[in-house]
Amino acid sequence: MPDRKGHPSADAAPGAQDAGAAAKSGRRLVAVTIDEASIGRSSADIEHERAVAIYDLIEENTFCPIGIDSGPFTLHISLAEGKLVLDVKHEDGRQVVTHILSLTPFRRIVRDYFMICDSYYEAIRHATPAQIETIDMARRGLHNEGSETLRERLKEKLDFDFDTARRLFTLISVLHWKG
Repeated sequence: MPDRKGHPSADAAPGAQDAGAAAKSGRRLVAVTIDEASIGRSSADIEHERAVAIYDLIEENTFCPIGIDSGPFTLHISLAEGKLVLDVKHEDGRQVVTHILSLTPFRRIVRDYFMICDSYYEAIRHATPAQIETIDMARRGLHNEGSETLRERLKEKLDFDFDTARRLFTLISVLHWKG
């Protein structure tokens, strides 16, 4: 799941918006939190994925609720009754919107994603570079599929670029995996 910094989840995509312009306009996230009760303890690899995805997400993102002109925003991610809850607020804490999504469309993608991630981490320890690259290509393909599913599900609610979707999908995977 390495990106240009050696971190997961940041493969470039065509059509990604300029993060500098997003920062200047306030169309961005400045804080992301995850409900600890929703995730519990995970493996070291999963904990690392989560921490790096949050760090990368805060560092570079484009994010804005549809119909809201001013930001920046904070995002709290949790699970409630088996559904994904995205609670968006202004930086000063004023409520903007809460979106609740079914996790059903993500179940197969997340299951396959975690299987390939397990293979990827095992390959890093024992496989040839060519084998690692093959597994990594499959992993990135599944991650892209999950990211596009997320963007499609939220296209009329939230505006965010592909790299932001990738990092959010990493966080959703952690929640879904526990759930």
